[in-house]
Amino acid sequence: MIVLKTTQEQVLDVLQSVSGIVERRHTLPILANVLIRKTGQVLQFTTSDLEIQIRTEADLEGDAGQFSTTVGARKLIDILRSMPADQTVSLESNQNKLILKGGKSRFTLQTLPAEEFPLVQESSSFGPVFSVPQKTLKQLLNQVSFAMAVHDIRYYLNGILFVAEGKQLSLVATDGHRLAYACATLENDVQQRQEVILPRKTVLELQRLLSDKEGSIDMQFASNQAKFTFDGMEFVTKLVEGKFPDYNRVIPKGQKNTIVLGRNPLLACLQRTAILTSEKFKGVRLNLEPGVLRVASSNAEQEEAIDELEIDYGGDAIEIGFNVTYLMDVLGNMEQDMVRIDLADSNSSALVTIPDNEQFKYVVMPMRI
Repeated sequence: MIVLKTTQEQVLDVLQSVSGIVERRHTLPILANVLIRKTGQVLQFTTSDLEIQIRTEADLEGDAGQFSTTVGARKLIDILRSMPADQTVSLESNQNKLILKGGKSRFTLQTLPAEEFPLVQESSSFGPVFSVPQKTLKQLLNQVSFAMAVHDIRYYLNGILFVAEGKQLSLVATDGHRLAYACATLENDVQQRQEVILPRKTVLELQRLLSDKEGSIDMQFASNQAKFTFDGMEFVTKLVEGKFPDYNRVIPKGQKNTIVLGRNPLLACLQRTAILTSEKFKGVRLNLEPGVLRVASSNAEQEEAIDELEIDYGGDAIEIGFNVTYLMDVLGNMEQDMVRIDLADSNSSALVTIPDNEQFKYVVMPMRI
């Protein structure tokens, strides 16, 4: 049976959309495979790592009929990548093998039975569906994902908190030293507050798959799963269990010292002074005085960097230390020209926001230098 017959570009697009979660090495060899099912003329591709499952459908021609198998996803992608984009390729089934042909090339691939592929058991109690434009969700993820923890023993920090309530969707990420918050308005009301923590791997995969094109993404949450549907794709993921910290208590309010300055000049100034911070200890000192912001760093070799920015400021004189990476991360992930920083004193967290915009907040704790 000819399973598909179309251009290399089309097959590769479909396979790449589902194969991001496939690990090269796995305790279960079949999880390195993609499940291919054909019903009539429609082909369905499914991948899983037991916690995330991605499924998409495509019409890639070939013979109509019933067929299912699994084949190594990365191997198939690597072979297709080595072929020209406009070349017609075909995939044929032959006993327990798949034969990929393109031009004068022919590859015989080993398969494993479709019945052995471990599909994720979908929850039977998903909440109501709500949707946002794909572009909006991608933007929200980009605004907060850099603040997620990596391999923290407090496993609930290795992901992003999603809160849907009323007409608002809020995303929050923190690693215990800094916190990023972003929100957007939903088209329809979410009657019942929904709060879930998406795992880090899910977040990174969604960022890869979401597009800036028009089109929305449908979301549904259950107690232990989330489901996303977009661009003909269905994405089901396990959730992180645990209680996320109360982010409202972390976001400082009513700080009396405020500076508004250009994001790019501040980022460039921090990048210069970061060069002379020590590898382990990424600290910089910020000296704030009326009209001037001084940024300084030093290292174990007794080298020192000092940089100054003229600013419109008339508040208290403050000297405060920060991990320079945490400041550069937030400035590098913003697109706006201006940034606002609110400070109380040298021992309190700083609040970084976008002027006249309540939809993004970033909190960073000071460090002793």
